Amino acid sequence: MLDYMIYLLTFAAGLILGLVYSYKQHGEPFVAETEFNMLFAAVSILGWCLAFNSGNVILSAIGFLLGGFVMGERPGYGRKETAVGLIIAVILYFLLKWTV
Repeated sequence: MLDYMIYLLTFAAGLILGLVYSYKQHGEPFVAETEFNMLFAAVSILGWCLAFNSGNVILSAIGFLLGGFVMGERPGYGRKETAVGLIIAVILYFLLKWTV
Protein backbone atom coordinates (compact mmCIF):
# COMPACT_ATOMS: atom_id res chain seq x y z
CA MET A 1 0.00 0.00 0.00
CA LEU A 2 2.90 2.34 0.76
CA ASP A 3 4.28 1.71 -2.73
CA TYR A 4 1.18 3.18 -4.32
CA MET A 5 1.40 6.25 -2.10
CA ILE A 6 4.99 6.81 -3.21
CA TYR A 7 3.92 6.45 -6.85
CA LEU A 8 1.06 8.92 -6.43
CA LEU A 9 3.25 11.47 -4.64
CA THR A 10 6.04 11.31 -7.21
CA PHE A 11 3.54 11.48 -10.08
CA ALA A 12 1.88 14.55 -8.52
CA ALA A 13 5.30 16.14 -7.96
CA GLY A 14 6.16 15.47 -11.62
CA LEU A 15 2.90 17.08 -12.75
CA ILE A 16 3.62 20.20 -10.69
CA LEU A 17 7.24 20.42 -11.85
CA GLY A 18 6.19 19.98 -15.48
CA LEU A 19 3.58 22.71 -15.18
CA VAL A 20 6.00 25.15 -13.55
CA TYR A 21 8.68 24.40 -16.14
CA SER A 22 6.23 24.77 -19.01
CA TYR A 23 4.97 28.15 -17.81
CA LYS A 24 8.56 29.39 -17.50
CA GLN A 25 9.39 28.05 -20.95
CA HIS A 26 6.28 29.26 -22.81
CA GLY A 27 4.79 32.62 -21.88
CA GLU A 28 2.22 32.89 -24.64
CA PRO A 29 -1.44 32.59 -23.59
CA PHE A 30 -2.28 29.76 -26.00
CA VAL A 31 -0.59 26.85 -27.75
CA ALA A 32 1.74 28.25 -30.38
CA GLU A 33 3.90 25.19 -31.08
CA THR A 34 2.61 22.07 -32.73
CA GLU A 35 5.94 20.42 -33.45
CA PHE A 36 7.03 17.15 -31.85
CA ASN A 37 9.64 17.64 -29.12
CA MET A 38 12.14 14.77 -29.28
CA LEU A 39 13.72 15.54 -25.89
CA PHE A 40 10.41 15.36 -24.05
CA ALA A 41 9.49 12.24 -26.03
CA ALA A 42 12.68 10.54 -24.83
CA VAL A 43 11.96 11.61 -21.23
CA SER A 44 8.40 10.28 -21.55
CA ILE A 45 9.51 6.96 -23.02
CA LEU A 46 12.16 6.51 -20.34
CA GLY A 47 9.77 7.49 -17.57
CA TRP A 48 6.84 5.30 -18.56
CA CYS A 49 9.11 2.33 -19.34
CA LEU A 50 10.67 2.63 -15.89
CA ALA A 51 7.28 3.05 -14.25
CA PHE A 52 5.71 -0.03 -15.84
CA ASN A 53 8.65 -2.39 -16.38
CA SER A 54 11.29 -1.84 -13.69
CA GLY A 55 9.89 -3.97 -10.86
CA ASN A 56 11.69 -1.77 -8.34
CA VAL A 57 9.93 0.77 -6.12
CA ILE A 58 12.59 3.48 -6.48
CA LEU A 59 12.96 3.13 -10.26
CA SER A 60 9.19 3.02 -10.71
CA ALA A 61 8.83 6.18 -8.63
CA ILE A 62 11.45 7.92 -10.77
CA GLY A 63 9.57 6.73 -13.85
CA PHE A 64 6.30 8.18 -12.58
CA LEU A 65 8.09 11.45 -11.79
CA LEU A 66 9.46 11.67 -15.35
CA GLY A 67 6.17 10.61 -16.93
CA GLY A 68 4.27 13.13 -14.84
CA PHE A 69 6.75 15.85 -15.77
CA VAL A 70 5.96 15.51 -19.46
CA MET A 71 2.25 14.91 -18.91
CA GLY A 72 1.91 17.91 -16.60
CA GLU A 73 2.96 20.57 -19.05
CA ARG A 74 0.59 23.38 -20.00
CA PRO A 75 -2.54 22.34 -21.88
CA GLY A 76 -1.59 21.61 -25.46
CA TYR A 77 2.05 20.81 -24.77
CA GLY A 78 3.40 17.31 -24.20
CA ARG A 79 0.29 15.44 -25.29
CA LYS A 80 1.92 13.78 -28.33
CA GLU A 81 5.08 12.96 -26.41
CA THR A 82 3.08 11.42 -23.56
CA ALA A 83 1.05 9.31 -25.96
CA VAL A 84 4.18 8.00 -27.69
CA GLY A 85 5.81 7.22 -24.34
CA LEU A 86 2.77 5.36 -23.05
CA ILE A 87 2.33 3.36 -26.25
CA ILE A 88 5.98 2.27 -26.31
CA ALA A 89 5.93 1.41 -22.59
CA VAL A 90 2.79 -0.72 -22.96
CA ILE A 91 4.21 -2.53 -26.00
CA LEU A 92 7.44 -3.20 -24.12
CA TYR A 93 5.45 -4.41 -21.11
CA PHE A 94 3.54 -6.94 -23.21
CA LEU A 95 6.69 -8.08 -24.99
CA LEU A 96 8.47 -8.65 -21.69
CA LYS A 97 5.52 -10.46 -20.10
CA TRP A 98 4.89 -12.75 -23.08
CA THR A 99 8.53 -13.81 -23.44
CA VAL A 100 8.97 -14.79 -19.79
